[in-house]
Amino acid sequence: MNLSPRIIPPLASHLLFKTFPLLIQTHHPTFSTQALQDSSNIITSICNSLRRGENWESLTKKFQSFHFTPPIMQQVLLNLKEPNDSKNALSFFHWSSRNCNSRHGVFIYCITIHILAKSKLVKDANALLESALKNENLFVVLDSLIGSYKLVDSCPFVFDLFVQCCAKLRMIDKSLDVCKLLDENGFMLSVISYNTMLHVVQKSEKTSMVWGIYEYMIEKRIYPNEMTTRIMISALCKEGRLQRFLDVVEKSHGKRCQQPGVVVNTCLIYGMIEEGRIEDGLSLMKRMLQKNMILDTISCSLVVLAKVKMRDLESAWRVYDEMLRRGFEGNALVYDLFIGAYCEEKRIDEAIKLMDEMERLCMKPFGETFNHLIKGCSEVGRLEESMKFCDKMIANGFAPSCLAFNKLVAKLCENGSAKSADQLLTSLMDKGFVPDQSIYTYLIVGYADKGDIEGALKLYYEMQYRSISPNASIFDSLIIALCQCGRLKEADEFFSLMVGQSLTPSIHVYKKLIASHLERGDETGAHQLYRQIRREI
Repeated sequence: MNLSPRIIPPLASHLLFKTFPLLIQTHHPTFSTQALQDSSNIITSICNSLRRGENWESLTKKFQSFHFTPPIMQQVLLNLKEPNDSKNALSFFHWSSRNCNSRHGVFIYCITIHILAKSKLVKDANALLESALKNENLFVVLDSLIGSYKLVDSCPFVFDLFVQCCAKLRMIDKSLDVCKLLDENGFMLSVISYNTMLHVVQKSEKTSMVWGIYEYMIEKRIYPNEMTTRIMISALCKEGRLQRFLDVVEKSHGKRCQQPGVVVNTCLIYGMIEEGRIEDGLSLMKRMLQKNMILDTISCSLVVLAKVKMRDLESAWRVYDEMLRRGFEGNALVYDLFIGAYCEEKRIDEAIKLMDEMERLCMKPFGETFNHLIKGCSEVGRLEESMKFCDKMIANGFAPSCLAFNKLVAKLCENGSAKSADQLLTSLMDKGFVPDQSIYTYLIVGYADKGDIEGALKLYYEMQYRSISPNASIFDSLIIALCQCGRLKEADEFFSLMVGQSLTPSIHVYKKLIASHLERGDETGAHQLYRQIRREI
């Protein structure tokens, strides 16, 4: 349905209420006193007819000669704005649309919606809201609802209906903007409306939006209920982060927490700090503490996280020491944060010392703690220690991240220990580790550089079996290694395969192939490669 323009045009939200009386006056054309009196009589007459329950046929016969302009229709509706007249207002809305053979403007829609919402005629209000939203921009409808609110002496419930209707129609992209606009105009949504938004967003492909809405909800002191928590736990499951934050809460608190809301709130604050929104996160956490929505032990650990994120380790240690003085015990989350920070700063000895301390205190480290140490030791060339931490990690039931393992494999291959790296990979794959293209690249290049072409080829075919596409570096290494061991035919085959996959061979590959063909006395093949390299250049 193509809605005609609203009677009162959209306004900046902060001007809506200040300017409405003036606007309503200026939108009425100049009438003679008699014309105004006639219009007033007609408005009174049709209102009385509706209250007497006259049917549409009777109304049409009685008022067929009168032209109902939008301002007059608006005045009729306003005369019927009280709850006892709400059904009459709805009847007039539908009759006037049919009688005038035209669609109402969005402002008339919104006046009628207000009247219905105020009378708790939810089904009828929702039907009009859906009709308006399907044919008009969401913010035009919202602007009109805000603009007509005082005219009808409406109730905030109408905006709950609006938000829930938007959610039903899957209009979720601007959910947070809608909440903010309503708040700017002094309207507070109910927890039910927030839950409706959260549920629809969580079921969509835009799960990350859930956290922004949840954060805003708490910021505005709309506190979650059991349904909110269930939705947010579902979001954590969908994102694959539930176990991670169950561990964070358990290791910060010292035991399994029986309050799902605490897990959700810990995830929210942790995420805000990780994003660098430290002040906002800590401010929201203080509010949560006041409402017992987060535990003291966890909040202290999150303050340490904030200080570490700010790269202020000295201050982080002071917070931790104060935490111990207040009777809290050290926990694995705090140790993980300090170990990660030390590894990043290449202070490996201090990181290892903290790991040893964790073991003495019988703390179970996170998988991420081992990743910090594997990566940190590898970066400074302490490969034996890195491999030991990798073994310990496996023994603790974890598998290293691709990023940490890549660092170790890269350094081992650089040092000529591709075979050791390969053996380590085999033991990890038995535990469910899935290697990526980078790991295969380091290993194949490492084997090829050592002249172990069979080891390199074995990994290449393993990549093919796992449907991991080889990159240019892999092809370059294989071709050069095959040339060096006199297997020119296979080198040519890999070269053709490489070019066929739109990968560009390096100059070194061309030079090696040309030299190998010339050594075999194949000048024609060498010239073809030379011409090809000239075209590439």
